[in-house]
Amino acid sequence: MTTNNDLLVAELYIKAVFPVFKVLLKDDPKTAKNFKDISANVIIRARHNEGYLGAHFTFNKGEITIEEDNLDKGDLIFTFSTVKKMNAFLSGGMALPSIKGLFNFRLLGSFVSMLLLLKLMMPNARPKNELKRYLKVKMALYMVCTALSKLNKSGDPDMLAWTSRQPDRIYQLSVEGTDIATYLRVKAGKTKSGRGFYKRKRPFVHMKFNGIDGALNILLKDVEFVDGVDKNHISIEGSPEYANNLNDYMMRIQALTT
Repeated sequence: MTTNNDLLVAELYIKAVFPVFKVLLKDDPKTAKNFKDISANVIIRARHNEGYLGAHFTFNKGEITIEEDNLDKGDLIFTFSTVKKMNAFLSGGMALPSIKGLFNFRLLGSFVSMLLLLKLMMPNARPKNELKRYLKVKMALYMVCTALSKLNKSGDPDMLAWTSRQPDRIYQLSVEGTDIATYLRVKAGKTKSGRGFYKRKRPFVHMKFNGIDGALNILLKDVEFVDGVDKNHISIEGSPEYANNLNDYMMRIQALTT
């Protein structure tokens, strides 16, 4: 039986996790090389309500678009018997799909390699390689900001209660010494996420991670959030209370998608 939580987790994967493929295509040389000459359609789907729930990826020589419909025809199709099994597979579990398009070895190998890189966002993933450390932080922060907005739009009661009492506010996250920056805009119960620095107004809260090491200390929970501020792994400009609130929701997103 598919639960509401199963559907919420699937929605977060489709709308918040899968978009970080764009980071890999841009910032991971191996992934960029794998897809630079590929034009193909890949589908990940699960059977649900007499149809399918999932994502359709269109690759066009290094570019990617993602949509939630057109789940019937593709060059490579991963099909799961239930939404729960699809979620388990995406979070690193043992659930296996049926696969159509196995003959396309290059596409299959390239896409599976990219899927495996999503494991960098797992709480227990501790990459040593400098590039992978950077990718982990960038993908995680980009994903979590998008997921926070999607959680609110899904009607989550706690998130709605938090956003509905706020005027127009910007929650900015950035990593010093890198190009990593993302934000969440909250306005009277509505939310929108974005990449880069929001420039139309000063952030209500700006969480500045002290480089990749500082960000990893917080994301890996090696240091609790409050202690992280005291130890200069992260600095907060703006309301400490609302920064704590945001961090709590970020940890909730991480728990849902891993």
